[in-house]
Amino acid sequence: MGKMNKLNIGGLIIPVPIIQGGMGVGISLSGLASAVANEGGVGVISAAGLGMINKELSGDFLANNIAGLRNEIRNARRKTHGFLGVNIMVALSNYGDLVRTSIEVGIDMIISGAGLPLDLPGYLTPGCKTRLVPIVSSARAAALICNKWLSNYNYLPDAIVVEGPKAGGHLGFKFEQIFDEDYALEKVIPEVVAIVNEIARKTGKQIPVIAAGGIYTGADIARIMQLGASGVQMGTRFVTTEECDASSAFKQAYLDAGKEDIKIIKSPVGMPGRAIKSPFLEEVEAGKRQPKTCPSNCIRTCDIRTAPYCIMAALTSSLRGNFNRGYAFAGSNVWKTDRIISVKKLMQALEQEYLVYTLKTEMATC
Repeated sequence: MGKMNKLNIGGLIIPVPIIQGGMGVGISLSGLASAVANEGGVGVISAAGLGMINKELSGDFLANNIAGLRNEIRNARRKTHGFLGVNIMVALSNYGDLVRTSIEVGIDMIISGAGLPLDLPGYLTPGCKTRLVPIVSSARAAALICNKWLSNYNYLPDAIVVEGPKAGGHLGFKFEQIFDEDYALEKVIPEVVAIVNEIARKTGKQIPVIAAGGIYTGADIARIMQLGASGVQMGTRFVTTEECDASSAFKQAYLDAGKEDIKIIKSPVGMPGRAIKSPFLEEVEAGKRQPKTCPSNCIRTCDIRTAPYCIMAALTSSLRGNFNRGYAFAGSNVWKTDRIISVKKLMQALEQEYLVYTLKTEMATC
């Protein structure tokens, strides 16, 4: 009674229904992903920016990205027998190569957003066991993906992540929607669950809905699962763990952040994003930044002629703790972080908080 249910993603039985969010440019690599997988959740490696942090592999960013991803997946596999995923942004210029590499190396699941992954099932190869999990921000997007996949590939998502406007990083919302309650995760989850349940009724395939964005405690997990979610995706909470692949200076930026330090920014990618303010962002707002060259050609939607800065260079700098040349993406609850703990202790705390909340809820309804 009160214990978290296991999560079934395309026949993979995840002991703890928590997916660690994929955080790009070196924040979630094999170290963090394997630690989460070892504790029963899904550990996720981000494919974004690996070419910048693996420059020693070759002189080519896109080639480094692929080689770096292959290395990270294999490194994680050596450290865990648990479940591993890769987060691949649709907007990445070598999206297809990264998807093919992940499938070739045998990743358990691909989680894909920052655009609609309408052709993702087309990359599956005969006999491969990789599960496909799109990220959406609305019931309309969920229905579109399901219908397109079913029509074009006779395939349905193995799970759907619904990311609300309180998430960190790039947001699938317009600026005016971010603080509008009509777009809140608590409102969207039941809408997506209703759509997905209707599709499941017609096709016989169960599609779990995973809630993401602003989920911080075990009580948060319990509340959102009471609205129909089968599990959650959490990113910010895992940054302040010992195993997170970011530098100690990056983690300290999370610990130091107050409510007033959280900003909604306009990313060169063409989407709004949530980040912690930094000297670099202050210069951007003052119009003092302008890239002269594009070092990576990493994102299709970024135009060097109009971009105020190179996002890949900025996030690489922040990874190393240099906030004069970069900034840290973070979720809306980053100000609550107060210490560095192990992934094991974090997962135990989340499960305990979940248990306490559900027991109180059950007692209140008796």
